[in-house]
Amino acid sequence: MENKWLRAALPALLIHGSIGTVYAWSVFKQAIADDIGASVANVEWAFSIAILFLGLSAAALGHFVEQDIKKSAILATIFFVTGMIGTGISIQQKSLLGIYLFYGVVMGIGLGIGYLTPVKNLMLWFKENKGLGTGLAVAGFGLAKMIFSPVMIELQLRIGLWQMFVILGGVFAVMMLTGAWLIRKPADWQEKPLKQPFNPLVLLKNGNFMGIWLMFYLNITAGLAIISQEKDILAGLRTPSGTAAFSLAAIAVVVSVDAFFNAAGRIGFASFSDRLQDRNTIYQVIFILSLVMALLAFFLPDQSAVMPVVIVATFFVINAGYGGGFSALPPLLADRFGMHAISKIHGLALTAWAAAGLSGNQLASLIVHGLGMPYQNVFIAIAILYAVALGIATFVVKPTQTIIE
Repeated sequence: MENKWLRAALPALLIHGSIGTVYAWSVFKQAIADDIGASVANVEWAFSIAILFLGLSAAALGHFVEQDIKKSAILATIFFVTGMIGTGISIQQKSLLGIYLFYGVVMGIGLGIGYLTPVKNLMLWFKENKGLGTGLAVAGFGLAKMIFSPVMIELQLRIGLWQMFVILGGVFAVMMLTGAWLIRKPADWQEKPLKQPFNPLVLLKNGNFMGIWLMFYLNITAGLAIISQEKDILAGLRTPSGTAAFSLAAIAVVVSVDAFFNAAGRIGFASFSDRLQDRNTIYQVIFILSLVMALLAFFLPDQSAVMPVVIVATFFVINAGYGGGFSALPPLLADRFGMHAISKIHGLALTAWAAAGLSGNQLASLIVHGLGMPYQNVFIAIAILYAVALGIATFVVKPTQTIIE
């Protein structure tokens, strides 16, 4: 059976639904620190290293993904599953270095290859609705946290922490290998060698590409700065009477619904971009909405009766825009640079994710913990980032094309 749902959408969800569990990091980072006798701050670097290698491997191996998506899906499976199982063994051996190596480097490489693999294929099958196609893929990446977080918690309680990684490694191997077996490019698409060898320097000198890279980087940095502080911000909110605005159970619900908005933004914003004359407009919409909500959250007085509602709404908007920024990126790049080298170009753009993975969490930590400022200052900091990103989207990213063939 040859159709876009079986050969593109389902494989994408199986692959991204596996590797997207990297965003469930908060579910077990404290447990890892306690188990191996390390500080959370030191363990936290494993996640940053994973995102760094995601971006680096995507940039370095875009050409491999272009050539054969089945082989790239299998290679992604090997790296990601080895990273999961190796992380479990490293925890059992109480080796922080092993966690850095397997969760950070090995699994990070699997993340980069796996993230790229379904994207071009979806745009080929959904050629009239590229945004919807890429939205479906990266929605799986967003939903993975919501689906697997409770599973991970239950497995930790029932069988243990390191055993959880080994068992899920087996589950993800089945899911990703099934995706690799199903995935296939349309029969009417033939990969052709580029007329000239692909030179990344051409993109680094291109104003459109650098503008897209910068606004993508700023959106991720701002999003991670808030996402990394959600629990602490909610726990610190007080009602006018001075009592806690949210119980622990309510905080858990809000964080879970955040994951839904993250996934919904990935489908919604990218799908909406299919109806726009210039897909770059969707980024302007994301930045305006996020900027307005961040400013509102900053300027409302402490213990205002509506503050809890505004903060939660701000989380939802920022999570949706954060997810939408990922799904709208490949179609925007395809519009500007064509389809033939899109995996290479997309891979290079994902280095912005690698950079933001190192800066987003640290920005919020510096403001709240390093400088001892109240959490509201995180909102004004990201408002500035969104304002700069909006300026780049409006004045730097142009509708001109530079087709790479």
